[in-house]
Amino acid sequence: MPGGLIFGFDTAVISGTTESLKRVFELDDGGLGFTVTTALLGTILGALTAGKPADRYGRKTMLFVIGALYVVGALGLALTSSHLLFMLARFLGGVGVGAASVCAPIYTAEVAPPAVRGRLVGLVQFNIVLGILLAYLSNAIIRAILPEDVAWRWMFGVMAVPAVIFLGLLVGVPETPRWLMSRDRRQEAEVTSRRLCSTEEESRLQIEEIHESLQAQQDAASVAFFTRPHAKVIMLAFMIAMFNQMSGINAILYYAPVVMEKAGASTSSAFLMSVGVGLMNLVATMAALTVIDKIGRRSLMLVGSIGYILSLGFLAGIMFAYDGHYDSTSSVLVLVGLLAFIASHAFGQGSVIWVFISEIFPNRIRGRGQSFGSLTHWVFAAITSWAFPPIVGALGGGVAFSVFGVFMVGQLVWVLKVMPETKGVPLEQMERKLGLVHDPAAAGSRT
Repeated sequence: MPGGLIFGFDTAVISGTTESLKRVFELDDGGLGFTVTTALLGTILGALTAGKPADRYGRKTMLFVIGALYVVGALGLALTSSHLLFMLARFLGGVGVGAASVCAPIYTAEVAPPAVRGRLVGLVQFNIVLGILLAYLSNAIIRAILPEDVAWRWMFGVMAVPAVIFLGLLVGVPETPRWLMSRDRRQEAEVTSRRLCSTEEESRLQIEEIHESLQAQQDAASVAFFTRPHAKVIMLAFMIAMFNQMSGINAILYYAPVVMEKAGASTSSAFLMSVGVGLMNLVATMAALTVIDKIGRRSLMLVGSIGYILSLGFLAGIMFAYDGHYDSTSSVLVLVGLLAFIASHAFGQGSVIWVFISEIFPNRIRGRGQSFGSLTHWVFAAITSWAFPPIVGALGGGVAFSVFGVFMVGQLVWVLKVMPETKGVPLEQMERKLGLVHDPAAAGSRT
């Protein structure tokens, strides 16, 4: 989905502008951290508020709103000379990103057959990492051909182009059968389902499953979210989203060129190294998408968790060993560590998080559940991204990477002890799989 591509582009594009922003707006490390985090405050608002409108007005309508926010945000960042207006534009773009993290996975999950749902929802993540790679590549090209005092504006401005294309493509996108059925628009749902399914029989079964689940949940709008029956899935969403950001992934994506410059790379080399990080992100994501519906979500999380621990430990060791004496050797070692880190993230958490959260919530609260998971994700993204520059400046990169590594040990324990497998389970049967409803027949069949 192109929305995921713009999501990724927006996330990473600021990595090439941080030093220019410090100079133009006269920012210290704390000021830079807050300026970067302004977008994440927007994502928190977007994630917090997108679920209900997505349930009320439709997934497609919300995607149009998200595209408009991307356009406004990109143009505002590129054209303003006011720090306050810059942060406002970044905030609006962030609202779009937060809303996209709720709506895009829901949309994809609701139009995908169970057998390939992981790969199709995972394509959202593929487009995100493709957007990150394109942002790094775009930044490197723009920096090479334009003067430094205007290059940063073009880095932001080019994002408006894919955002406009995204809006154009949305015209031909159908609404999801599940949402149409929930609004008593069965005929439209059946037409859409026949377009999406490979056979008439598959479409008929899909419509009947949706109808039965909605019949059992006809009072969905009045169902409370934070209740004891929902506690299990709420905690599952919270933990996977919290661990995702406490790996340090967004902080590293935002500050990748700065990290490599501090490790001894030249500015031009740091930008090219960032492209390498983005390419590794894409390759590892593609590898994960080929197996996510075969070996499952939990297996990917196990591999990724171990990779996190090893790569973050390696990076922390390099930072401690070379602290204050960085050279070309240390920059290469840091690049190796970052490549291993980004591969671990892309193969594990990056490919699993949005698939997992979009699957585990019952139909009656799926919009709010996705919103809650995204909200958690972006709150912790804001914390890590805001704190990263001051911590690195005051205590060094070794301390920052060590903290991230400790959290990833916690993630490994959580995956081993708590995380369930959700591959291949129809959304209408997920409640029984996770033990959220009492079904004696289902209970008796469990092994």
